[in-house]
Amino acid sequence: MDNRQAFDLMKAKHFKTLEQYIPIVARVHGKSHPEFYEVKKIFDMMAKKIKESKPQAPDLDQEFKKLREVTSGYTVPDDVCESYEAVYNMLAELDKAYYA
Repeated sequence: MDNRQAFDLMKAKHFKTLEQYIPIVARVHGKSHPEFYEVKKIFDMMAKKIKESKPQAPDLDQEFKKLREVTSGYTVPDDVCESYEAVYNMLAELDKAYYA
């Protein structure tokens, strides 16, 4: 399996959930974790690139690099809900699959 296939599988597995969770997590946790607003902005850009790039694979190097910086390597804060943690875990899986 090449990295395109790995990424497509992870995208199919997680993308719709991320599109649902990220705005809610931003609304609930954004005030106490303003970095999540940046996560939402980066994810929105990724979603736009993915939708516009069909059938080619989008170049998401910059977005994943920024996500790793903003999230400190997808480190989940101690004071957040399971949805916040789920978002970071799904983004980390997408990141890993993108570079597989």
